[in-house]
Amino acid sequence: MTSSPDWLARRTAEAPPALRGRVREHLACSPAGEDMAERLLAAGDAALRAALVAPGDRAAALDLLSADALITLALVARAEAEPEALEAFARKALRQASAGA
Repeated sequence: MTSSPDWLARRTAEAPPALRGRVREHLACSPAGEDMAERLLAAGDAALRAALVAPGDRAAALDLLSADALITLALVARAEAEPEALEAFARKALRQASAGA
């Protein structure tokens, strides 16, 4: 996999600018030492928690869309890097999202 900014830019090029920006904001706050899939999953979890903190707030909608995008991108990253580990990673993502809700 190429560097995370290049990888992310290619996969979010068609997304609305506000969503791309929020995805990048959440990703910038995720642990830097982890692999890309883990960073994306952590950022998605943070975005989901942010959306749940302020339900009804307009910003929560963008955080919820960001969480969806980041978790989806985490699954894509894992599928590209370690396809044999995708199922276990998807189960982990589901557990984390369920715990955050």
